[in-house]
Amino acid sequence: MVDVAERKKALEKRLKELDVRLHGIEEELDSHQSKDWEELAVEREEDEVLERIGTSGLAEIERIRAALGRIEDGSYGVCAKCGDDISAERLDTLPATPFCKRCAV
Repeated sequence: MVDVAERKKALEKRLKELDVRLHGIEEELDSHQSKDWEELAVEREEDEVLERIGTSGLAEIERIRAALGRIEDGSYGVCAKCGDDISAERLDTLPATPFCKRCAV
């Protein structure tokens, strides 16, 4: 079983990775200024995909920050809904989850 300190380290690492990715997406979105209509249309389609990826990344950042908060207050690994322990296997797969398998459904 992975201890809480290792999970915290992994969550912080993922948070940094997401930050780098989101800054890259922001830079890419700002760089599109094609004068050609066809190229601009392709860029706009790419922008929509990047925006969806960015939105997903922001949601993951929120989940990670919430998990780090639970680590700090000592409630990490405890289901926010029923109060039971979240299995180590589930936390291995979804380290930021606030719910046990039963309550996540």
